[in-house]
Amino acid sequence: MERHSSRMTRTADTVVELDEDFFADPHRMYARLRAERPVARARTPVGLRVWLVTRYDDARQALTDPRLSKDGIGLAQVLDRHPLPPDQRVVFAQELGRHMLSSDPPDHTRLRKLVSRAFTMRAIAGMRPRIEEIAAGLADQMADGPAEVDLLDAFAFPLPMSVICDLLGVPDSERTTFRTWSNTLLSSDAAAAEREAAGAAMAQYLGALVADKRARPADDMLSAIVAASEDADRLSADETVSMAFLLLVAGHETTVNLIGNGMFALLRHPARLAELRADPDLTPRAVEEFLRFDGPVDLATYRHTTESVEIGGTTIPPGEVVLVALASANRDSDRYPAADVLDLRRDVGHLAFGFGLHHCLGAPLARLEGDVAFRTLVSRFPDLALAGGPDELTWRASMLMRGLTRLPVRLWDTDGAA
Repeated sequence: MERHSSRMTRTADTVVELDEDFFADPHRMYARLRAERPVARARTPVGLRVWLVTRYDDARQALTDPRLSKDGIGLAQVLDRHPLPPDQRVVFAQELGRHMLSSDPPDHTRLRKLVSRAFTMRAIAGMRPRIEEIAAGLADQMADGPAEVDLLDAFAFPLPMSVICDLLGVPDSERTTFRTWSNTLLSSDAAAAEREAAGAAMAQYLGALVADKRARPADDMLSAIVAASEDADRLSADETVSMAFLLLVAGHETTVNLIGNGMFALLRHPARLAELRADPDLTPRAVEEFLRFDGPVDLATYRHTTESVEIGGTTIPPGEVVLVALASANRDSDRYPAADVLDLRRDVGHLAFGFGLHHCLGAPLARLEGDVAFRTLVSRFPDLALAGGPDELTWRASMLMRGLTRLPVRLWDTDGAA
């Protein structure tokens, strides 16, 4: 078991680089930081100095402390005091930033209340038949195709994208374009100009889509949001577009990586895969373990200190950017015995969806999609295996998302059939 040293380094002399090596294997660095410098200074790929919080208890504190603000305007002012090279500054259209993930109460309360009506447990449970239909259709297509596929392209992406686009009323023809925009926006490798262009294109498209829903409302969530926005005291035009952006990006990205990372973990642990195949009713608990073991979100979105805050014995001054390492907190051995072991019967919570006010509103939907996805893949493809060695795979260069760039799998033995 990992032990936390009693002699902690409290200085900011050494800066942790969040670079290519970090994206390839953040867990190695996190283990060292939890033991030696649980609240550390770090530098992002664009050169921004931040504070990195890595232990479970400290992460929970940071996620709920009101002195760590999510307000987008306040964050922009903080970033103005942290100079970056001009070619690394990204300025997105304001209509993409006025959502509940970039706000504090009371705005956050107002925005979340509006959308939460569509994410009740009852409403989500009612979506199971449609999700099962989509998953079965994708599995049919895979079974009718070649023996080797990229599981991300063939299943992990189209399942949640179809679900969220159905929910919002986005046409089928636009779904692949949205994936390209989303990948660019979340990539730390993409140039600032590329990310700004993707943001502008998405803002323009969503603005037109919102206008269409206003003129021709349908039976979908976005039409309901647009209808509510007619009351200017509740939701502005920019907030409507921004909410659509958040739901589309967050509504598919997390589940893509939940499915991809979870299947990768199973394929690297054949005994666990056999265990799940023998006991399909274990799937809901297995999904929780996939979320903990290698969840879809590495670092929570930016927070900034509005006053001095002490976390884990380290005082962070006001006007500083703070990143909470969810992936690290979920591997903290002070919270999870044998934290680096994949245990499908583990019965303990995690921070994969955040904690507190900003706990992911779509978590029930992601869990349902994950449950359907793993049941479908495990039952339909009993010989499913990695096509190639795990060391050949690469991880996305993203500060936010933890996910593979591709996941090539073999659906059946070349001498057999699906």
